[in-house]
Amino acid sequence: MTAAPKAVFIKTYGCQMNAYDSERMGDVLAGIGFRRTEDAAAADLIVLNTCHIREKAAEKVYSELGKLKKLKRRNSELVIAVAGCVAQAEGEEIVRRAPAVDLVFGPQTYHRLPSYLDELKRSGRAVVETEFPAAEKFLKLDGDGAARRPENVTAFVTVQEGCDKFCTFCVVPYTRGAEFSRPVERILAEARRLAARGVREITLLGQNVNAYRGEGRGGGRWSLADLLAELAGIGGIERLRYTTSHPRDMDRHLIAAHRDNPKLMPYLHLPVQAGSDRVLKAMNRRHRAADYFDLIGEIRAARPDIAVSGDFIVGFPGESEEDFELTLEMVRQVRFASAFSFAYSPRPGTPAAEMPGQVPAQEKNVRLLRLQQLLAEQRQAFNVACIGRQFEVLLDKPGRHPGQFVGRSPYLQAVYLEGKGYFRGDLVSVVIEKVGANSLSAHIVDRE
Repeated sequence: MTAAPKAVFIKTYGCQMNAYDSERMGDVLAGIGFRRTEDAAAADLIVLNTCHIREKAAEKVYSELGKLKKLKRRNSELVIAVAGCVAQAEGEEIVRRAPAVDLVFGPQTYHRLPSYLDELKRSGRAVVETEFPAAEKFLKLDGDGAARRPENVTAFVTVQEGCDKFCTFCVVPYTRGAEFSRPVERILAEARRLAARGVREITLLGQNVNAYRGEGRGGGRWSLADLLAELAGIGGIERLRYTTSHPRDMDRHLIAAHRDNPKLMPYLHLPVQAGSDRVLKAMNRRHRAADYFDLIGEIRAARPDIAVSGDFIVGFPGESEEDFELTLEMVRQVRFASAFSFAYSPRPGTPAAEMPGQVPAQEKNVRLLRLQQLLAEQRQAFNVACIGRQFEVLLDKPGRHPGQFVGRSPYLQAVYLEGKGYFRGDLVSVVIEKVGANSLSAHIVDRE
């Protein structure tokens, strides 16, 4: 008699890379008889895949663990695991503060989940593993045949992990480790499998994705532009994107790819963080405001219709009102189609957490509101400028109404349209009719 499959509930915090990691964890667990469930109370294994970027990330995880221990009281066989960057940063402290936790492992070791579960069963003691074997992780996952079954026509593929930049506010070098690039052939093999399962758009992921230098054919190193060119030749893959980039690694080869690679979408997320050279230096960003302006000029010269997105931190230690005004001026000059902005919050163990001149919370919040109002105006202006334009939309999922679809524009905007007679995964030519709060509405141009 075949044993009933066990259920795993995976809760994902943070970035797209964590979403990718959660999918791969599901693949690994499927190989030993687990099925995914959206009901934590029905699970035999609960995994919290954590992110350490946002404010009070660790405390939010401990709060969630406090709720989950009630489930463990009702089911003593329930296994609770904490994965990802908070696990990497906190390690044994998680088990000390939350004894209901059975497994703690960092983002580079989830391929070992089956052995962790075996060890837990044998010893009855919590398993904590926070090594950095990125190469081993991808070798193992790729060697398993990467039996991914995407539910969508879009997919993420991690091509690079870690960061060597050591921005003073950031925990990534400490939680994800040094920069590591996957070999070209393994990425291409994964992309081909995705294409065979109906994926039409791939987004390449990395903490510093444009630092990609993967081993290519013959042992040479390929750049991200080289990789994108090869991916463009895979049948069925119609769109390519990548995120997140660092200005220091945005070379002319990659800029030219935005001009020459027709499958590379005209959308670029390029974080700058601040418009003041003094603040950028304190952040250890390794570029000046003028460098960013010059870079945006080169990118727009290569691809005039490109939409630029960015990241901003306000209230960094020592930031004056004059510094903040320089950030506002940068936003006015660059004209962002979208952006993410945050008030600075200290991350334990990072240099910025110990810097003098910490800005009061009230002042940070006032500045953040001013910045977000300006960014919202620019996003709305970009969306309004799309009215009357014609471009292709990838039909991604059904809308709320019969016959309605939600798709993505080349600029990553959500687009609602009536799509009777069309199917998920179709690329359709549309004309934008109106702009909503967070989306566009369009009609499909008649087939010829």
